[in-house]
Amino acid sequence: MRLTTELFGVTFQNPVLLAAGTCGFGMELSDVLDVDALGGFVTKSVTLEPRKGNAAPRVTEFGGGMLNSVGLANPGLDAVRRDKLPWIRQNVTRAQVFVSVAGHRIEEFLRLVEGLDGEEGFLGFEINLSCPNDERRDGPPFALDPHAVTSILTGCRSRTSRPLLAKLAPNDPEVGRTSRLAVEAGADGLTLVNTLPGFLLDGETGRAKLGAGRGGMSGPALLPSGLLAIQRARAATDVPLVGLGGVTRPGDALAYARLGASLIGVGTATFADPRAGLRIARGIERFGRRHGVASWDELVGPGTHTEHADVS
Repeated sequence: MRLTTELFGVTFQNPVLLAAGTCGFGMELSDVLDVDALGGFVTKSVTLEPRKGNAAPRVTEFGGGMLNSVGLANPGLDAVRRDKLPWIRQNVTRAQVFVSVAGHRIEEFLRLVEGLDGEEGFLGFEINLSCPNDERRDGPPFALDPHAVTSILTGCRSRTSRPLLAKLAPNDPEVGRTSRLAVEAGADGLTLVNTLPGFLLDGETGRAKLGAGRGGMSGPALLPSGLLAIQRARAATDVPLVGLGGVTRPGDALAYARLGASLIGVGTATFADPRAGLRIARGIERFGRRHGVASWDELVGPGTHTEHADVS
């Protein structure tokens, strides 16, 4: 089975990306994983200023997955240009890289794209419109504000010719409409979905399990929300979609593909197994060989290959 796919004017050697916030800037996993063997990865979200992140503990588990409130910890724009992108340029030659950007205010996104656009070593930007863990953000995530979605993406589009992915929220009741708005404003593709806002309390002590209190839920429990969002986005738009949320095995990736996702994001699974992305890519290839599927692209799109029930 051929795993390569052509998107955004380039070739992805396989459809599996590591999601933003789960692999740092690539170098953090390089001792245990050949990051250049992935389809690609999305960096940690970059902000204008360095951020230490939220109070510890930042991560806790529950039966269906994980709750985190890292708080967009990152070294900031200047350090990313000085230290992180040079490593990517020198060490990542086959995997495609998107740089995630995030801000407290609309203008911060625009300044970040301006500040990074002249650098080499990455394909495009993922515009993080939906992080639930930014304590300094006054109000709901940008993805839930149609005006903000339009303003941010229009501004970013005017500042770069690189591909733009808009990362949207799982708790958006109008995710189809938001998807259309994002594309009309200049997004070349969509990432669906980010983590789902949640809260965990220790029933015995009465204390929140995260230092910041609330956090973002990810892991297997997020899979149904991610699939629903992809289904609705595909009905509303025809741009490439990155299916993200709850992917732990090849069958999850295939479910996203059948609903229209051209690329698959693997996130929380990498905390338990840093090589999960490569394992899932190999599993997709084995599935294709077993069932006579010639290429990944044959699987992408609603209603294709529904006769194949075995997606383990």
